[in-house]
Amino acid sequence: MATIDTIATILNDNLDIEVEQVTPDATFESLGIDSLDMAELTCTLEEELDIDFGEPEGLETVGDLVEYVDSL
Repeated sequence: MATIDTIATILNDNLDIEVEQVTPDATFESLGIDSLDMAELTCTLEEELDIDFGEPEGLETVGDLVEYVDSL
């Protein structure tokens, strides 16, 4: 499964965000994702993808997150 699909599924399951809204250009702000939601998302991504997320800076869009995760 592509990283963006995994993120879309997690956001849909946890925050009821429609999968169609999760595009590379979508900002977390436009999706209504706050810092607590982002922390939950990163923890879930770590578990689902067996990665160590670390402390990334400057992630503003879904595309930024996809690039970061894919670089790990």
